[in-house]
Amino acid sequence: METRKLRLAIPNGNLQQATVDLFCRAGYNMRVQGRSYFPAVDDPEIECMLVRPQEQPRYVEAGIIDAGFTGSDLITEARAKVVEVLDMGASKATGFYTRWVLCVLDGSPVRDARDLEGKRVATEVVNLTRDYLEREGISALVEYSYGATEVKPGILADAIVDSTVTGSSIKANGLRIVDTVFESTPRLIASPQAWDDPWKRQKIEDIALMLKGAIAAEGKVMLLMNVPRSRLEEVVGLLPALDKPTVSSLSDPGWVAVNTVVDESFVRVIVPKLKKAGAHGIVEYALSKIIE
Repeated sequence: METRKLRLAIPNGNLQQATVDLFCRAGYNMRVQGRSYFPAVDDPEIECMLVRPQEQPRYVEAGIIDAGFTGSDLITEARAKVVEVLDMGASKATGFYTRWVLCVLDGSPVRDARDLEGKRVATEVVNLTRDYLEREGISALVEYSYGATEVKPGILADAIVDSTVTGSSIKANGLRIVDTVFESTPRLIASPQAWDDPWKRQKIEDIALMLKGAIAAEGKVMLLMNVPRSRLEEVVGLLPALDKPTVSSLSDPGWVAVNTVVDESFVRVIVPKLKKAGAHGIVEYALSKIIE
């Protein structure tokens, strides 16, 4: 009997390596071989291909691709009817969220979006921009920008809507942010057709579970230690646990074992305090997944 396949799109470009790394941390051995557009994965039920995130919403909506990774901005821009299975937020593994911002020249008299009534706005996200202007009750001409959008204000357009993370590139080009139009995070999406197929849906949900666990473990470590029972309350009071710490009895009734999850950046602060509070044999373990 032929093995069923889930066709999964991995975003090529900026998110490609981060997505592959996330899959590896989630327990899938995935790798891109040379210039091949078909990443290898150690799950015979998954067929991977590299697809630009801008194109994924329409391919997933059409059912040509069963599942993929793209930004919520690109889903909205494409008006794609897809199932958003997992919001990956500002995960370090998938890149920080992207903001689409309304910008003008720093010396422009425009101080508010309403000042753009009847003006010209250039952008790569025409639908997102029109949605924003409609919400604000503003009538303006929105034109598609084919690139170099930052140079257009004051000459080719009165304002632009462009993407940024920190805002540093906006300032570097002599622009000023007037408002945030859209905030976008990476999403795992599925086609309606795949979601209606019990086998494919279960496969996608399994992938989402493991990816969510890998994202949850980012920057977290497990601390294990032995603690005198008489000092337990003091030690537990120091622990900023993900959940209540686990306390287990040891063969010596005067001692207990304590384990908990903390932010890795906090270890250097908390460990000396735990030691002073009476903890012994403190061990730190890296985490690959936290499944809640």
